[in-house]
Amino acid sequence: MFISSAFAQTAPAAAGGDMISSLSSMLPLVLMFVVLYFVMIRPQMKKQKEHRAMIEALSKGDEVVIAGGMLGKVTKMGDNYLSVEIAAGVETQIQRGSVVQVLPKGTIKPNA
Repeated sequence: MFISSAFAQTAPAAAGGDMISSLSSMLPLVLMFVVLYFVMIRPQMKKQKEHRAMIEALSKGDEVVIAGGMLGKVTKMGDNYLSVEIAAGVETQIQRGSVVQVLPKGTIKPNA
């Protein structure tokens, strides 16, 4: 009474049209990944490469901005860490990766 009858359907004849329709249904998904690569992934990889080159080019005496927003001058360099003078006589150790930007020489003015 409440259950309807289920009828089996015959499979459609095998034809080349099935292959084309399945590929055309996947085309929007593939296009989405291509656009995602060029809009998000590729620029991020370029930015990482530039940051890595900046970190490797650091030298003693460079004026830098640290990730927390502090400004300082590089006084000592190690493999993974830098000593940065953030005020007269005040040095702190930071990781190389926390350097956000290298400033032009003379940007930081000492307080008199």
